[in-house]
Amino acid sequence: MTEMAKGKATRVKVVIEHCGDGYLGYPLGMKGVVVGQGDTYDEALADVTSAIRAHLEVFGPETLILEDPAREAFIAEAEVVV
Repeated sequence: MTEMAKGKATRVKVVIEHCGDGYLGYPLGMKGVVVGQGDTYDEALADVTSAIRAHLEVFGPETLILEDPAREAFIAEAEVVV
């Protein structure tokens, strides 16, 4: 059993965006770039979850920022002149 398999489960906040003809997901509170994608919301969530697990296996749990993780995430719009 690996060290990661022995660890405790931690919830990671994930942003899922609907972009063009698919979905893109990325976690908040991780060091490094972790992205997942899919044709549906559920596929993107499953893919980014798998990517997070792989990232933690390769780079270790210290890549997860636990000291001050995002407690909440908000989506807002800002009006700008272009």
